Amino acid sequence: MHIIESIAAQANDFAALRRDLHAHPELCFQELRTSDLVAQKLGEWGIPIHRGLGKTGVVGIVHGRDGGACGRAVGLRADMDALPIHEANTFAHASRHPGRMHACGHDGHTAMLLAAAQYLARHRHFDGTVYLIFQPAEEGGGGAREMIADGLFERFPMQAVFGMHNWPGLPVGHFAVSPGPVMASSNEFHITVEGKGGHAAMPHMTIDPVPIACQLVLALQTIISRNKKPVEAGVISVTMVHAGEASNVVPDRCELQGTVRTFTHELLDLIEARMREVAEHLCAAHGARCSFAFKRNYPPTINTPAEAAFARQVMTGIVGAQHVLEQEPTMGAEDFSFMLQAKPGAYCFIGNGEGAHREVDHGGGPCTLHNPSYDFNDTLIPLGATYWVRLAEQWLATPTV
Repeated sequence: MHIIESIAAQANDFAALRRDLHAHPELCFQELRTSDLVAQKLGEWGIPIHRGLGKTGVVGIVHGRDGGACGRAVGLRADMDALPIHEANTFAHASRHPGRMHACGHDGHTAMLLAAAQYLARHRHFDGTVYLIFQPAEEGGGGAREMIADGLFERFPMQAVFGMHNWPGLPVGHFAVSPGPVMASSNEFHITVEGKGGHAAMPHMTIDPVPIACQLVLALQTIISRNKKPVEAGVISVTMVHAGEASNVVPDRCELQGTVRTFTHELLDLIEARMREVAEHLCAAHGARCSFAFKRNYPPTINTPAEAAFARQVMTGIVGAQHVLEQEPTMGAEDFSFMLQAKPGAYCFIGNGEGAHREVDHGGGPCTLHNPSYDFNDTLIPLGATYWVRLAEQWLATPTV
C-alpha cells in the first residue's frame, strides 16, 4: 500500500479533527460550525475559499505550479451533514447533541478531503486547479443540487468531479468502483384512499378504505413482478399505513406512503405511471376515490465509464489491483448524482471494515450506515486522502483528447 508519508505522519491530527466533527454533528443546511472549521483550516493552509453556495457549502481553490493557467480543473467532493439519530455510543467523541449524529461518516469524508487539501496546498505537484467541494445537506436536503443552482460549475469550471463514501463491510484497504449506475434514484409517494366511513358493525353502509388499501399494497408489487423487465432493478416499498382512530369505526380514509428506487429514468417513468393507474382504477372499482402524489428526490448516481476506469487506475496504484473491487450497485441514494448529471465523474466506495475499530463504549448495534452504533474508521483518513491527492495529480497530468 502506497500511502503518502507526510499525510500518514499527521494521521493522529486529522483523526482528532474527525472526532471533533463527530462530537458536534449538524443537520442539513445547519452546518455552521462545520463549515467554519473547514474554512478556518483551508485558510491556515493558504487556500482561497468561497462560502455560501448551498447556504453552508465551502469551496477551496488550489492552483498548481502554473497558477491554474492551463485551464484544466477537477473537483473533489465531501459531504458534511449529520443525521437526526440519537447516538448509542458513549465513548469520548460521541455526539454532544441529543438526536443528532454522524451516523454515515460524513465527518470522516470531511477529514479525508481536508488532509488532501493540506498536502495539495503544500506541494502543488500539478498544473491546473483542484476545487475542494465541501457540500452540505446530502441527507435528504439535496445540497449538491443547491450548490449547482447557486452556480458551482459556472463559478468553478471543472472538467470532471469525483466523490467517495466509506462502506461498512468492505475490508479496510479496499476500494470499489464501477462504470454505470452505482446508486439508485430516491423517490417517495403518498396515496390516500378516500372511502366512506361509518359504524364497523354495519360495513355494508360504508366504503371501507382499509381493505382497498390492503389490496393496493399487494397490487403495487405486480408492477415490479409483471410490468418491468425481469433484468431491470426496481423497488416499491410501502413503509407507512395510517387509518382509523377507534376499533368500532370504519374510517373515511387510509393513507399509504413509501419509496421507489430505480437505476434508470425510463423505469422510473414506467413505475410512476403504473402506480397512478393501479391506484386510481383499483379505488374506482370499489367505489372509492384516490389521491396520488409522487415526488422525485434524487436521480440515480451514474458513473461515466472513462472516469470510473481512471479512478480504478489510481486506486490500483495505491493498494494493488486485488484490492480494487467491482462496485456492487445499491438501492441507497446519493445526491452526488446531481453533480454527475452535470459533469463526468465517478463515485467510489472505500472500505470501512466490519466495526472492530470501534472503541470501548460503542453501542450494541452493528457498525453500519445510519445505525446509532456506527463510527467512522479513522485509519481510512491517510488512505482516502492519498487517493484524493493522486487522483487530482494524475487527472490533471492526463492530456486532453
